[in-house]
Amino acid sequence: MKKFVRLTALLLAVAMTLALTACGGSDAGSSGTLTMQIWDTAQRDGMQALADAYHEKNPDITVEIQVTSWDEYWTKLEAAATSNTLPDVFWMHTNYILQYADNGMLADLTDLYSGESATYYTDHFSDVSLSNASGSDGKIYGVPKDKDTVGLVYNKEMFDAAGVAYPDETWTWDDLVNASATIYEKTGKYGYMAYADDQLGYWNFVYQNGGYILNEDKTAAGFDQPATIEAMKFYIGLQSNDWCPTQTYFAETAPGNAFFSQQGAMFLEGNWNLMSEMKNYPDMQGKWDVAVLPACPDPESGDGRATISNGLCYATSAKNQDNEVVLDFLRFLGSEEGQRIQGESGAAIPAYNGLEDTWCSAFDQFDYKLNVGVFIDMFDYSVQSVNDKSRPNWKSKVSDELLKIYGGTVDVDTGLANINTIINDAIAEAAG
Repeated sequence: MKKFVRLTALLLAVAMTLALTACGGSDAGSSGTLTMQIWDTAQRDGMQALADAYHEKNPDITVEIQVTSWDEYWTKLEAAATSNTLPDVFWMHTNYILQYADNGMLADLTDLYSGESATYYTDHFSDVSLSNASGSDGKIYGVPKDKDTVGLVYNKEMFDAAGVAYPDETWTWDDLVNASATIYEKTGKYGYMAYADDQLGYWNFVYQNGGYILNEDKTAAGFDQPATIEAMKFYIGLQSNDWCPTQTYFAETAPGNAFFSQQGAMFLEGNWNLMSEMKNYPDMQGKWDVAVLPACPDPESGDGRATISNGLCYATSAKNQDNEVVLDFLRFLGSEEGQRIQGESGAAIPAYNGLEDTWCSAFDQFDYKLNVGVFIDMFDYSVQSVNDKSRPNWKSKVSDELLKIYGGTVDVDTGLANINTIINDAIAEAAG
């Protein structure tokens, strides 16, 4: 979703430095302070709750939470990698974990819980969560933090004004289109705002139709597949309707901002943003709700249901491979207690299996209750967020080509063929 910082050559060089210094470990334990770097201000309180709970158990250790924006986060992390001064603990995203892990920057945490249980990870985390925390070699380089799904957010007042029934599990793409047209006709407001995003946009539609972005072994792109092409043409075609904003509009106004300023009736949203939206838009409480994603009415394969699921993990530098203070904090973050604290804070859905309802219960603080349980229900048909080691080299190029299609400078068939070539070329280059 964000611009990727090209690190490969740099990290290869820095990894050699780390190989020489890893046995020294970090001096955080002796100082009594650990640093934990994150990029989401909305989760600051949740991470602080974890830091406070760990400090209560270990009075001699203080965990300092450092928060930056997404772009600044990766710039700072790259600089820290260059100078061999990575934070003691930091969030790792699937966009970047292969880049860092495969170049020796992250500590191997495969045996982190070996003293407790040899099967700790598989006992408590899903295959998707573990895959999101693993390197290309299959080893685990992060403690799974959270997991997510994508749902449909809708404005109840606009639906009421247009006389349209609220979205539910029976909805299909046809209902999405018909409701959007009626809402626009009756209220003058946009219907579904089809933003040209991947995780919060077209990826969901591709997989609902039985298509794919990458094949299962990640050796080829799927933009030459009939099911993928059909879904992409449907999603791109939504912009041709008066009820859908153009991508030029979205360049200035994000769909979430348009929704909460009541310019449009529907958009796709990840569960990770709901808590901050409830707090940031108190005047909207009772005026909006959430639903499962509409299903594809006639999929090429499957039952027409899919939602993209991603998840973060907690990582540490390879320099801390034997730093027991840092490793102990990581064990706490992945424990049932640590994951429960995160869920109850409303920061994110815990990756730890069986604690999903702790996140749901965090919304009980509001007088108006969102139907947040739908985000848990969708794990039954969730699809792992698309990622491979070549993605840093094709992500922005794919986005650029997609905008050319939207802008009319490239026709759909040619543009999708170009996207397929862009991805396949990047895969071949990464394979060496």
